[in-house]
Amino acid sequence: MNLGKSNVAKVLLVEDEPDMVHLVSNWLKRQEHSVDVITDGDEALAYLRVNKHQHEVIILDIMLPGCSGIEICQAYREQAGDTPILMLTARGSIDDKDIAFRVGADDYLTKPFHLKELSARINALLRRGRITNNEYYVMDDVCIYFAEHRVTKSNKPIHLAPKEFQLLEFLIRHPKQVFCSKDLLDYVWGLESEAMHDTVRGHINRLRRKLDAPGKPSFIASIYGFGYRFDPPESLVTALS
Repeated sequence: MNLGKSNVAKVLLVEDEPDMVHLVSNWLKRQEHSVDVITDGDEALAYLRVNKHQHEVIILDIMLPGCSGIEICQAYREQAGDTPILMLTARGSIDDKDIAFRVGADDYLTKPFHLKELSARINALLRRGRITNNEYYVMDDVCIYFAEHRVTKSNKPIHLAPKEFQLLEFLIRHPKQVFCSKDLLDYVWGLESEAMHDTVRGHINRLRRKLDAPGKPSFIASIYGFGYRFDPPESLVTALS
């Protein structure tokens, strides 16, 4: 991933509402992005089968004629498509968000939304790209190897319990987004889990003790009254292993 790359991107917009297509595409073009539009789910699925790496961001509506956005996202990820996907939908329930993340979406934006918020989400996706099994994250002296489920700090191994690692990975995949304890229980422990809110707090505290540097702000910020947010340092990078 090239952290120095421009925030101008080639964007694929998969959306069937004419007014939304007009609004979003015109806005993105004013931001100097290049925008391709597909208005049918089946057409988008067929296109992405043979054009996995033609765009730097995919904006994908859930409710489409033909295949749904969920089906498209899942099929794209199963075929090794690694372009960041922003799911766009009028739905807003926790179940919809959970499904979107589970099939491989990188972010989720509920209609109606402010166009500046859309730009902010796209810029965040462009900055971080997509974590693949061939990549690791470096945060100061901490290195996270995703495929190997391994973490080091100052080149020394750090033991993380399975749920601690899953929680850390989820937060890293969604930086600068605030998640309440219930969200994290649903996304990391699963909708059927009987884990309690104290479980999330305990795991967060253990991650901080194991990974944070003394005297520096935690990588995982507490947002009073709302939840937790992963705040990557400016030095955070990804690299091919």
